[in-house]
Amino acid sequence: MELKRLKLVTIVAESLLEKRLVEEIKRLGAKGYTITPARGEGSRGIRSVDWEGQNIRLETIVSEEVALKILQKLQEEYFPHYAVIAYVENVEVVRGEKYV
Repeated sequence: MELKRLKLVTIVAESLLEKRLVEEIKRLGAKGYTITPARGEGSRGIRSVDWEGQNIRLETIVSEEVALKILQKLQEEYFPHYAVIAYVENVEVVRGEKYV
């Protein structure tokens, strides 16, 4: 069995951004993603009303090049205007060809 080293990009964002973020990461080269509900507290506090919707946690496994493109796009267009965080981790995956 051969493992391939890739990057796991995790984005936690307002749920209203889900469709836009999915389109963005796919356009930048992601082959797939997973979305789960997320909640918590951060620098912007706890969301106080239900109509705002909950947060999502979007995860995608990509090459380092694609990970950097995603982070750059988030920094330029999302961080200044929305409650969004992102981080990258090194991962080793089986069937790495599925992700690049």
